[in-house]
Amino acid sequence: MTPISILLNGSLRPLPGPLSLAALLESLGLTGKPVVVELNQSVVFPRDYPLTLVSDGARLEVVTLAAGG
Repeated sequence: MTPISILLNGSLRPLPGPLSLAALLESLGLTGKPVVVELNQSVVFPRDYPLTLVSDGARLEVVTLAAGG
């Protein structure tokens, strides 16, 4: 794989190569957690995570949701 760089929540992050959004979330320990993901200023639905490729130069915002009261 060719190394790539993405912007994740405003910070540059190197990755080993293009990967699915599902694989990226798994590497971040967020699998199964309630998150909202925006890729290049477009919201990605959870059903599309396995099919969505994160490639070089991508801009991601990942927001974890927490219940409160």
